[in-house]
Amino acid sequence: MISDVYFPRVNGVSTSIQTFRDEFIQLGHDVSLIAPDYGIDVPNNDEWVLRIPARKVLMDPEDRMMKRGYILRLVEQLKAQRFDIVHIHTPFIAHYAGCFLAKKLHIPCVVSYHTFFEEYLYHYVPYAPASLMRMIARRFSVAQCHSVDAVIVPSQAMLTALRNYGTKSEIRVIPTGITHERFNAGNRDRFRSAHSITEGRSVLVYVGRVAFEKNIGFLLNVLANLQSSIPDILLLIAGEGPAVKDLQQQSINLNIVDNVKFIGYLDRETLLSDCYSAGDIFVFASKTETQGLVLIEAMAQGVPVVSLAAMGSIDILAAEKGALIAKEDIKDFTDKLIRVLSNKQLMYKMSEEGKEYAAQWNSRTLAESMLEYYRHIISSASV
Repeated sequence: MISDVYFPRVNGVSTSIQTFRDEFIQLGHDVSLIAPDYGIDVPNNDEWVLRIPARKVLMDPEDRMMKRGYILRLVEQLKAQRFDIVHIHTPFIAHYAGCFLAKKLHIPCVVSYHTFFEEYLYHYVPYAPASLMRMIARRFSVAQCHSVDAVIVPSQAMLTALRNYGTKSEIRVIPTGITHERFNAGNRDRFRSAHSITEGRSVLVYVGRVAFEKNIGFLLNVLANLQSSIPDILLLIAGEGPAVKDLQQQSINLNIVDNVKFIGYLDRETLLSDCYSAGDIFVFASKTETQGLVLIEAMAQGVPVVSLAAMGSIDILAAEKGALIAKEDIKDFTDKLIRVLSNKQLMYKMSEEGKEYAAQWNSRTLAESMLEYYRHIISSASV
């Protein structure tokens, strides 16, 4: 595998790589990952990751740009390990280096299309017209899909988008699943106590990157509207990203500073489950998700979900199990939150439905689907 991002950089791509890798290892396979060196200590179990010297990205200081020359020098080392396939996870240095390595190693190459760049790039390129950036993103995506042997997407909506762009590549939908650990109940009381949240206070939770394309500003507008009905309502925002300062200023402008807590990144193995469990409702408004894994994680913890249904999240929310789908309308979203918060019976029903539904997104089953696809691509390439 090769990616422009991986832990300690926390996002959906890092989570997907780790989830599939752990399942592959348990199923008897060997995996290596080429990823950036972030210049900080990493866990001792990180030996399977080849860390590449990298420089900071000007417009997004959380990320790193790997130095391509260091990757290209790995060819002889990688040849000795007799890999079967290269799996690219991101579209920057990793994509072109991954294609180069696959050619040099004489093995097939696949790419996962994790990010809906059409609704992403223009947030990070100041002053460029959004329509121009969307056109560039579409052409860029088609060219990259056509440069590999096959494409993997996490949702039907993403497959449809790539086909509408004109992509002719072979594409298969394989979502990222969640591990059984995600179903272990978090400690609601411990988290609330640690953050001085009284037991009777109603809490909404958002988990994810705090980025402009996540539409968190809409959630703050909803919160300001909800405050008139539930004055002590609290929204926990767990994550970091380039939109934090703007959202903090928006909360000041809306006079809801006391109703929002920005709590930063949380360790996935310990505190994250506690954070989910501390909430009465998980809220989500992103319109650019290629899957929306946090929705499944919230359901696995038995937390009712109120969310917009757009792009990849439609695949998860369409069954309306453990979730209410809201419009991108402040009143409609607010009304659905009040409906759940004011009805304990409904809240319990959604909690139980969500836990049962989340079990369908089992990481082992989806890892086996990925391995079967690898075998198909390897067999086709050797014919």
